[in-house]
Amino acid sequence: MSTEVEIKFTLNGRVVSMTVASSVVLLTLLRELLALKGTRASCERGVCGACTVLLDDVPVAACSVFAFEVDGARVETVEGQLVDGEPGPVQRAFIECGGFQCGFCTSGMIMLTTGLLRHDPAPDRATAVEWISSNTCRCTGYQMILESVQRASELTRAEKGLDE
Repeated sequence: MSTEVEIKFTLNGRVVSMTVASSVVLLTLLRELLALKGTRASCERGVCGACTVLLDDVPVAACSVFAFEVDGARVETVEGQLVDGEPGPVQRAFIECGGFQCGFCTSGMIMLTTGLLRHDPAPDRATAVEWISSNTCRCTGYQMILESVQRASELTRAEKGLDE
C-alpha cells in the first residue's frame, strides 16, 4: 500500500513542493510528473547510468532513489545544465568532441561528468575512466566520451578562472 508524501526540494535551482505516492521513484517523478524527459529510462535497476542525475552534487541513478528521499535536497538534471538557454560547458564539450553517437546515454554521461568535475576539476585519465565506467554506452567505445570529459574539464576551469 502506497501512502502520499509531501516533499519539497530544489530542482535545477527552483524550489518544488508536491505530494507524491511513497512508491514513486525519482525517475518517474522527473519524467512523468514533471515532464523532464532528458533523464533517460533504460534498465530501471540502477545499473546502466542512463538516468544519472545529481543529488546534492552526487551522481545517482534516478531509478534507484525514491522521490520522498529528495525532500530537502538539491536535484539537478541535464535540463538544468543550460546557461542562459545555451549548452553549458559540459554539454558544449560533448558536442565539440562528439562524445555521443545515438545519444541515449548522453544525458547520464553529462550529469556524471558534471559530478566528477565538481569533485575533481582536473581529473586525470584514470580517474575519468573510473567514473565514466559506471555508465554504459553501447555505441562509442568511450574514447570520445573521455575526450569530452577532458574538454569539459578545460572549459569548466576556464569559465571559473581556475587556470589563471
